[in-house]
Amino acid sequence: MNVLIIEDEPLTAQNLELLLYEYDPQIRVLAQLPSVSKSVQWFKAPQPLQPDLIFLDIHLEDDLGFSLIKELNLTIPIIFTTAFDQYALQAFKANSIDYLLKPIETEELAAAIDKFKLVRQNPSMTLLDTTALNQLMKKLDPPAYRDRFLVSIGPRLRTIRTDEIAYFFFEDKATYVTPHSGIPVSIDYSLDRLGQLVDPDRFYRVNRSFLVSASAIKSVYAYTGSKLKVELVPPPRQEVFVSVDRVTSFKEWMGK
Repeated sequence: MNVLIIEDEPLTAQNLELLLYEYDPQIRVLAQLPSVSKSVQWFKAPQPLQPDLIFLDIHLEDDLGFSLIKELNLTIPIIFTTAFDQYALQAFKANSIDYLLKPIETEELAAAIDKFKLVRQNPSMTLLDTTALNQLMKKLDPPAYRDRFLVSIGPRLRTIRTDEIAYFFFEDKATYVTPHSGIPVSIDYSLDRLGQLVDPDRFYRVNRSFLVSASAIKSVYAYTGSKLKVELVPPPRQEVFVSVDRVTSFKEWMGK
């Protein structure tokens, strides 16, 4: 079975591929694609193999995964992956399309693939009802901001809820997230991208290296050169200053 993974979180995509191989070592993952635009490019380029099944994240880095289906008029069976609650996807259950809630569990993945195999053996079963798709697209807007992130801690994967996060920071060519518990872990996003994914009322990019939560700010001090020094909890490994060109907007943000 040839599988295509369309997922904008690298750790989630890697974990899904590992789970697929655990389910069946003969499965062939043709590619991992992070966006609608790159997926369109992939499908329009000559491919030696086409997927039998697609795992499609509903919210990709540039658009809803549903827009890919409409643009390419895809008829390939799809299993959706999402961090959304189940109620929004019930329409698909009636149309033989399954979905997996993140973080993806082995048993749920196996059940979804088993369901796909049953559907494939019965060509008369409808895999995609475009009416249901259009109705769901009207209801399902992209979430404004992420409510959780997937991180790796050694060989273990876990999710960190956004309200648990004190700050993100960039150091030694890597990005880290520090929860209020105080132990930083690496995360597969740039600070620029993270700034788009979190609520700007709750997080502020104080400088090139730190994106901080209002809940993590203990004190702010006037410093030389018109800069501001920010005291964070838990304390980071380096002192944190607000860039001079951001002082005014930082004060406005603090006063909201």
